[in-house]
This record gives sequence, C-alpha cells and structure tokens, in this order.
Amino acid sequence: MKKNLSFSAEVKKELYSIDFNSKSEMLSECYGMLLFASKFNSREIIYKTENSCSAKRFEKLITELFQPIIEKQYDNKKSSQSLYKFSLIVPDECKRIFEAFGHNVKDIKLRINRANLEDDSCYPAFLRGVFLSCGSVTDPQKSYHLELSVSYKTLAENLIHLINEIEVFNLNPKLAARKGGYIVYLKGNSDICDFLAYIGAGNSVMNIIETTAYKEMINKINRKQNSELANIRKKADASAKQILAIKKIINVKGINYLNDDLKSLALLRLDNPDMSLKELGENLNPKISRSGVNHRLEKIFKIADSI
Repeated sequence: MKKNLSFSAEVKKELYSIDFNSKSEMLSECYGMLLFASKFNSREIIYKTENSCSAKRFEKLITELFQPIIEKQYDNKKSSQSLYKFSLIVPDECKRIFEAFGHNVKDIKLRINRANLEDDSCYPAFLRGVFLSCGSVTDPQKSYHLELSVSYKTLAENLIHLINEIEVFNLNPKLAARKGGYIVYLKGNSDICDFLAYIGAGNSVMNIIETTAYKEMINKINRKQNSELANIRKKADASAKQILAIKKIINVKGINYLNDDLKSLALLRLDNPDMSLKELGENLNPKISRSGVNHRLEKIFKIADSI
C-alpha cells in the first residue's frame, strides 16, 4: 500500500520539479546540498537522505556537473524510513569537487563560500539545496516549525547570517543545539511561507495559507460556540437562583406575600425558566425594561434573604 507523503516530503517533491534557468543556479543548488551533506571534504563526500526526491535531485546535479564515479546504496530494512546513500569512491574526485567550490584542504572549518553565489538568483537555489539536504517542516495542521539540521556550529551561524542578509524578507532564524549537532529553525506560518516561497515551493505555501485560514475559521466557530455555551450556563444559573428564591418565599410566606408587580414577575419566571430578563419584561403587563426586571428581582432576593 502506498503511504501518504508527509508535508516535508510534499515540499521536497515540489522543489524536485523546479527547472534550472542557468548553470550557476545548478551549481548553487548542488553546493547547498553538498555543504550540508553527511560528509563534504577533500577526501570524502557522502550524501544521505530518507527522501527519494532529494536523492534523485542530488544524483542528477552531481552527475551533470561533475560526472564522478558514485557508489549508490539503498536500505529500507532498518526502519520504516528508506535510506539513500551516495558515496564518491575516488579520493581525487572528492578533492576536485571540493576545490571546485573554492574550499581548501587546509580549511579547519566548513564555511559558506559566497563566491559560489554569483547573483541574486543563486541564493534561492542555494537555500533550496540546503533544504533538500537537511531541511524539514511540520504539517501546518499541527504546528508551524521549519528547521535545517547542521553538523557544525560555524556552518549553522554562517547560514543564519546569509538568511538575515536577504533583503526580500526579515526572518531572523534561531539556532539551537540538538543531538550532537545544531538546528537553524523558523517558527510562525508567515516566516515559513516567506522562506518556502523564496526557494520555489509556491504550492506548499498555498497549502499552508489554506490550512491556516481553515484553522482560524474553526477556532472562531469554537470560540463563538464556547461563548454562547458560557452565556447559556450563566443565564441558567441566574434563572435557577431566581426560582429558588421565589419558591422559598412561596413555601414560607405564600405567593400573596409579594406585591402585584413582584408576584406577576415571580409567576412568569416560574413558568418560563429559560426566558431572558429582556423577554420577561416584554411578557409582563404592562411591559418593563430589562433593568426594570432586574430591579424587581433584586427586591425578590432581598425578601427571600430576610426570611
């Protein structure tokens, strides 16, 4: 049986379908995928993913751009998730690709080499590669959270600086440590929509917007219903207290202990426990206002309290 895709998988499926406008965009996206892969250095390049679209995208890019010899592994036995693994088995090819992106064997820490991002169109492509490599986003029906899992703190801080410098939005992503690595994350549907739209996942953004609108509508209905139920309970409680006071007077003193105005209101309330104060006033003869009904009820309470 075919499993339903998670929201993250749907986003990556949409990103996989995006065509390239230039070789520089291809290089930028490939760089984003490699830099945040499992291993990226002059001796070893290993790309692992549980997402089939990310796997296909990586294989397409690395093959078209560099034609390396790749060892492919596919494992769907260890867990419910499949695992795709691509390893470059020739050390010289690892060095060639590593240096092609401006990195040096002597580099102590991995950093984003901005020289690989030639123009503004390369930044969305690069971040698309980053998301395909290490990103996830929760189902908007449950919560709003997008994160990018990064192995090294310096690289994570580099990524935050790059995102902060993009002028088309003001996202201010956060950094947190997790399980021996780090995550760069966004919360809030607006920020997540801005990021996904920027990297090309327009349909996924529409999905979030529609889901958010639906949730707000349901919450509004629930708030209204809860408010109405609270008002009903409040009215029922008030009516019960009024009837209790009236019955106390009747049982001890008799209904005729009340003057005509209070007596007519008391009998009307006993017969109509669900009527509002306004409705009680409209059904008296002569009619009186809501405040007039409330004033008479206060007198009834005082009489009941005095007994």
